[in-house]
Amino acid sequence: MPSRPKLPLLTLCLALAFYAGDANAQGAKASSAAEFARQADQLKPGQWVWAPNVAQAGPVLIYVDLSRQLASVYRNGVRIGVSTVSTGKPGHETPTGVFTILQKDATHRSSIYNNAPMPFQERLTWDGIALHAGGLPGFPESHGCVHLPLEFSRELFAVTSLGVTVVIAGDAAGRVQTTNQSLLAPVDARGAAAAQRKLDKEPFRWTPELSPSGPLNIIVSKQDQAIVVMRNGVEIGRSVAQIDDDDPGTHVISVTRGADGKPHFVYMGLPGHDADQGRELDQATIERVRVPKGFYQAVRPLVQPGVTILVTQSSVGEDVTGRKLTVIDAVIPQP
Repeated sequence: MPSRPKLPLLTLCLALAFYAGDANAQGAKASSAAEFARQADQLKPGQWVWAPNVAQAGPVLIYVDLSRQLASVYRNGVRIGVSTVSTGKPGHETPTGVFTILQKDATHRSSIYNNAPMPFQERLTWDGIALHAGGLPGFPESHGCVHLPLEFSRELFAVTSLGVTVVIAGDAAGRVQTTNQSLLAPVDARGAAAAQRKLDKEPFRWTPELSPSGPLNIIVSKQDQAIVVMRNGVEIGRSVAQIDDDDPGTHVISVTRGADGKPHFVYMGLPGHDADQGRELDQATIERVRVPKGFYQAVRPLVQPGVTILVTQSSVGEDVTGRKLTVIDAVIPQP
């Protein structure tokens, strides 16, 4: 594990003063999966639990649930950390999306809000959205960022790297699990916001040259009956699909390497879906999805350990109102 960056004394003092009034900002470390699960189910505003020994290696993913004001950290598909958060208040809502960590700065200060300290900042967008230590009153109060407890943000900073996937879903105001706003927040090669390119009459589009390398994420939108592939935060593929599943929940599947050395498709136990934890993707679920043959053949070789699959009812920016969906040469994806 990389060594923890140290805050300069002045920044540390300011940060401590900032959190001094937050009496509930406390956390605990757990040494076993059972102890971790018990503590995670009892968190109050400002509290967190951290159990890195439950999964000591593997790809990291962060899932922020706006509806429950919780952030969950997964490593190799196993949840190793849960924290209460405070996200954007009305008028400054935290955007939903599939992001990658673009920049890390342990001693960051705001260039917008009076040079305010933002310890252990992990940037998600170039226009100001980030994970960082901040106030935790028990409700959304930030200007769009995701506020974390100071010590939890320190632990998280130590296990993440540039390119780590961060999924933000839900609705902080309506307390629902999906959103009609587009879930995607693609960026271009310079990290700036990129316009979404919707499908026209073609069943799919595949442009891997737009982002030749980096972490791969696949988003399956049941609302839009569409699948989007993003690499390093850039959309490289999009396809129509037939997804016969009316489950309104959000699920995250991580491709992990099993003891047999082969890729395994394992559910992450998101808040509210704890029973999913560690369950492998079954054939019956796979058979609910059909995609164009050419799209499947392009994507399949890239699905290796470290890939994240997000299954959601939220939109990915396709307007399918009134459109009769046709998938040519459809195939059922296989693990």
